[in-house]
Amino acid sequence: MDLDILYQDGQIVLCVKPAGVLSEEGGMPELLREQTGSPRIFCVHRLDRAVGGLMVYAKTKEAAASLSQQIAGGRFEKRYLAVCRGDAPERGEMRDLLYHDAKTNKSYVVKRMRRGVREAVLRFETLETREGLSLVRVELLTGRSHQIRVQFASRQLPLLGDRRYGGGEGEPALWSGELRFLHPTSGKELHFTAPPPAKEPWTYFTKP
Repeated sequence: MDLDILYQDGQIVLCVKPAGVLSEEGGMPELLREQTGSPRIFCVHRLDRAVGGLMVYAKTKEAAASLSQQIAGGRFEKRYLAVCRGDAPERGEMRDLLYHDAKTNKSYVVKRMRRGVREAVLRFETLETREGLSLVRVELLTGRSHQIRVQFASRQLPLLGDRRYGGGEGEPALWSGELRFLHPTSGKELHFTAPPPAKEPWTYFTKP
C-alpha cells in the first residue's frame, strides 16, 4: 500500500492514514518504515482504525518527545470533519467526563469523576445541514478514546455510519482534516490540511 506522504524530513513524516489501517504498530509505522526507508517511526497521536486523515509520525526519539510535549501542553492543534445525524447547533463546546471500557473498547459519558474517568473537551461549528445530516468541523482540545464519536452521540447527534454509537451501518463519517504544530527542531509552525475523499457521505455537501 502506497501512502500519501505530504511532508517529510529527518525528524518527522506527515501523511494521510487510510481508513481501516491501524495508526499504531502493526499498521502505519510499519508501512511508513517500508515506504520511507526510515528505520524508526514513532507514533505520537492516534486515530481510530476506521477513521482516515492526517497524521504526523516522528523519526527520532527527540522529535517524538517534542511532539508529545506539544500535545500534552495543548499546543498541537487537530481539527476534524464529521457528518452527524440530526440538525447540529450552529456552533458550541462539548465538555464531558468520559470513561473508556478497555474490555469492550467503548467510551461512555459519566456524571462524576472516578478512577479511569477523564475530562473531554471539544469545540465545533456546523458548516452545512442537509436532509437530516450535518457537516461539522471539530477542534479537539483533549484527545480521548472515541471522543468525538461518543460526545456527539450523547447529544443525539451520532456520526453517520458509526454503528458502535448508534449512527447506523457503515463506518464513522469522521476525517482528520487539519494539523498545526511546531517543527520539533526548527520551531517553525507547520500547518497541513487534507480534504476528505470524494465519495459519500462527503459528497452530500457543497462544503468544505
